[in-house]
Amino acid sequence: MRRRELLVGAGASLLGASLFPLRWVAAEEKKRQRVLYFTRNVGYYHSVVVRKDDALSHSERILVELGKQHGFDVDCTKDGRVFDGDLDQYDVIAFYTNGDLTEPNPQNEPPMTAAGKQRLLDAVAAGKSFVGLHSTCNSWRSPGPGDQPNEKIDPFLAMLGGEFVAHGPQQKALMRVTSPGFPGLKGIGDSFELLEEWYAMKNFARDLHVVLVQETAGMQGACYQRPSFPSTWARMQGKGRVYFNSMAHREDVWESDPFQQILLGGMAWALGNVDADITPNVEKVTPNAWQLKS
Repeated sequence: MRRRELLVGAGASLLGASLFPLRWVAAEEKKRQRVLYFTRNVGYYHSVVVRKDDALSHSERILVELGKQHGFDVDCTKDGRVFDGDLDQYDVIAFYTNGDLTEPNPQNEPPMTAAGKQRLLDAVAAGKSFVGLHSTCNSWRSPGPGDQPNEKIDPFLAMLGGEFVAHGPQQKALMRVTSPGFPGLKGIGDSFELLEEWYAMKNFARDLHVVLVQETAGMQGACYQRPSFPSTWARMQGKGRVYFNSMAHREDVWESDPFQQILLGGMAWALGNVDADITPNVEKVTPNAWQLKS
């Protein structure tokens, strides 16, 4: 097995050097593509999206700089009212969010309206691209402790394709590559280890094309004592391309070459700049993903 231990932290530059090629694929059209990066959190606020002294957060700065390098523009906002406005101006909508985004938060950032949430869902179904990162799968929650039938899953989470359950201690864990031909995976190998905060998830859509699998063997924490499950995936919501990546908790992960490569590949696919075979494979590569205990 070809396995890499991905290097992060000291020695990893802010925007990555050259250990891995950044797999961005530009659109064939000359027009610069525009990304809306929405990072409002309700409840726990993730450090990589916290702004200090009105400056952009860690992840916002990195994504904006990646856009400058690769020819796309990034609009960063925490104002939920943006979804009541013109969404047609954006080529992709990216979320790093947490909690019920229609509720107020201590930072007094304007919440989404119920109508704005529905406008987002309608836009994706009609063909708008969507990218979700890390705690986006903890935005809103479905009722009940276990796996729910589709009609009981929150519509946003049903669109995303999976839902947060819990996480244990940060630790090195194995990601298994199940779609090596997917954009951003070139050179990664069959699997890799990474120090990160790993999410246990549930309510997986049956049409997921799983790109990375969370291998649970040997992990510490009760929520990981279960069969392996999807960690990164692609799917279609109506006409819209949806991509989710469960990584992105730690600052050094954002700074690492491999994460940026994987993220840019997923964004390029979501935007339609490159195609990929996204035949559903969730029941083949993670047949026991819906089993929450060993």
